[in-house]
Amino acid sequence: MPLPHNVVVSALESKVDDLYRGPLSEFVSARNALAKTLSGDDAKAVRALAKPTVVPWAVNQVYWHARAAFDRVMKSGEKVRKAQIAALEGRSVDVRAASDAHRRAVAEAVGEAQRLSASAGSAPSPDALSRTIERLFGWAFRPFNRFFRRSSDRYQGAVSRMQSSRGRVFAVYAGLLVLPSVAGQP
Repeated sequence: MPLPHNVVVSALESKVDDLYRGPLSEFVSARNALAKTLSGDDAKAVRALAKPTVVPWAVNQVYWHARAAFDRVMKSGEKVRKAQIAALEGRSVDVRAASDAHRRAVAEAVGEAQRLSASAGSAPSPDALSRTIERLFGWAFRPFNRFFRRSSDRYQGAVSRMQSSRGRVFAVYAGLLVLPSVAGQP
């Protein structure tokens, strides 16, 4: 996502971004070269930057090199969140359609991450990529998902209690109908 116009990014932050934007195989040499151009705390901080593993690196590449796919994940995620809020407010909304669109956007981002990784000689697993994307961008949905799960559990419990109560009421009613005939009363 582009930075807001009022955020100032230092030259060092921009160079660090370039490290993570570049090929994974060149990360260590580029980091060390950057550290040599710096001094003091900046050099120390850059030398301490860890080389990312292939999955986070691949997801990062989607942000830098397939921004449209990244933006679709973010926008579809926002639509899921809005649909969930609308459902919580009692409005009629198709949460499933929004969730399906989000899953398609995540699948597209995974495909882009695989494509970008393959061009750099890496092959992260699609499952690991999908889990990472969901972890990174799914945090906003977790509270809503927990609420829906709890609400669903409560609803299911209430329906079960009603059904079991209805069964007891029906048994008592049937007993009252049968009791007079058993007792010999019409």
